[in-house]
Amino acid sequence: MAAIDCGTNSIRLLVAEVATGHDGSAALRDLHREMRVVRLGQGVDATGLLAPEAIARTRSALVDYVGVLRRKGVERVRMVATSATRDAANRAEFFAMTAEVLGVEAEVISGAEEARLSFTGAVGDLDPDDGPFLVADVGGGSTELVLGTWDGVSATFDGAHSVDVGCVRLTERALRSDPPTAAEVAEADEVARLLLDEAFAQVPVAAARTWVGVAGTVTTMAAMALGLSTYDPERIHLSRIPFTGIEEITTRLLTTGHHERAAIGAMHPGRVDVIGGGAVVVRALARRVALETEITSLLVSEHDILDGIALSIAKTAGHQ
Repeated sequence: MAAIDCGTNSIRLLVAEVATGHDGSAALRDLHREMRVVRLGQGVDATGLLAPEAIARTRSALVDYVGVLRRKGVERVRMVATSATRDAANRAEFFAMTAEVLGVEAEVISGAEEARLSFTGAVGDLDPDDGPFLVADVGGGSTELVLGTWDGVSATFDGAHSVDVGCVRLTERALRSDPPTAAEVAEADEVARLLLDEAFAQVPVAAARTWVGVAGTVTTMAAMALGLSTYDPERIHLSRIPFTGIEEITTRLLTTGHHERAAIGAMHPGRVDVIGGGAVVVRALARRVALETEITSLLVSEHDILDGIALSIAKTAGHQ
């Protein structure tokens, strides 16, 4: 089976097999993972439209992914599109492209469904006794918060909410200089805080015992916290960033220019221009979590919505 997650900044592919345990649990065995930065959400916040060149970049990545699917003999595929496509007035053009290239249309999922899929993917490797878990998915165009528990087989949700703030959207809205000015950083902080207040009003964060962060901004910050010279998902997965580290890394990203950020060994080239905006969102989350809970660090997971999509295919197919 194959899962494709098309977000505001990147498009990712997971080809996996699923193994079902006697207790009903399901585990994925990765056959192939790949990520391309296509910046589908380029300018969407300002124009409400998907740019033709952004659709073309996404099409090119999908053509390559189809080649992988054929070589791996994939029979079932689910493609999910999130924030940028939800907001675009010309999304029919995007759907026509995916249907032509992939043979199936992408599904535009709600922010709440995005949050639930992210939670399911993120908590699979965690000890249920460490819950309730607060999972934050900081994407390119939106951020999802979901609180829930995990018994090793299934998840129970106590609250989920999605808001339109992410690394691409916040960078385009507020962080216009490189590096951004103090006034721009203050504006970004205020935008992130106000938008995230909406999510915190819907999700009972105070009940959380473990905060889990997923997606590229968070994993890149984890790589920086670990001092990695190259991106190493095995070391990043289940590592922790103390809240003091989140503050330090965010300040570093906001006070260095493009060339200095690009020189960070674990930095993907496609994140260099927007990582500061993502870090502002993570910092705003950390400050609020610190106020409402006794949590002092962010647990980083390499497993996220992509894994949740794959598990949803397995469930539909009757594997669990």
